[in-house]
Amino acid sequence: MNPYLRYVSELVRLIREGKQFPLGGFPKPSRAAVASDAPVALIFSPHPDDECINGGLALRLRREAGMRVVNVAVTLGSNKARRAGRVEELNAACDYLEFGLIHTAPGGLEDINVKARTADPARWQASVDVIARIIADQQPTVVFFPHDSDWNSTHIGTHYLCADALARQASGFACHVVETEFWGAMATPNLMVEYSPDDLAEMLTALSFHVEEVQRNPYHLLVPPWMQDNVRRGGELVGGQGGPAPDFVFCALYRLRRWHEGRLGPTYAGGLTLPAATNASTLLT
Repeated sequence: MNPYLRYVSELVRLIREGKQFPLGGFPKPSRAAVASDAPVALIFSPHPDDECINGGLALRLRREAGMRVVNVAVTLGSNKARRAGRVEELNAACDYLEFGLIHTAPGGLEDINVKARTADPARWQASVDVIARIIADQQPTVVFFPHDSDWNSTHIGTHYLCADALARQASGFACHVVETEFWGAMATPNLMVEYSPDDLAEMLTALSFHVEEVQRNPYHLLVPPWMQDNVRRGGELVGGQGGPAPDFVFCALYRLRRWHEGRLGPTYAGGLTLPAATNASTLLT
């Protein structure tokens, strides 16, 4: 058989087989405990499930840098009938990952989008206050939120919500800012983070706890091919056009900057690649 036909056929077989895998209910893997006073990484998730999809670097920081990871549920989605169920799924996913969880409001924040930011400034500022208080209370070392062109209106809205909340912090506040991508690819990522098979399996397992979402659309099974395509993109966008491709199978692309003196600034020139064998704590030095 043509080896490329065999390769593609195996991918098809695995996707079809994966649709029969159990969803949720998996026991937590053995992980080292994290100190209650450890440095904090906050993930601002536009929707329940984003903490799993974009949580790979946070998982690595927890394991390799001993950080305490806390997910902030910015919204609970637009379908009000599903919100109670999504909270249950989110609780289970965060428990599996051993991420802390903060809810912004009983039903999540509403109208987190650029249109609302302009059209209803009073309501927008009330939402900014919620996020600003969380940041001030948690004093994170690093925050994660979507980049400003991540296509989905709530993802883009979450970017501006977090940026506005950072601008509300006390003058001496500083942290690392990691911008994520999912719906829309970044034009200028500067960080390429390798995921080991164990890393990615943990993310997919956690994502499977969002049962009704992945039953509706088994997008969890398509995360690995996306992570493979990130290797293709990242080799050029982060590593440099025409440069040697990294020997990764799976990776995520991010933009890492630093919030300092009331603004975002670069932490290094050019792009940076973080292999699975290099401790993730090196990013924050």
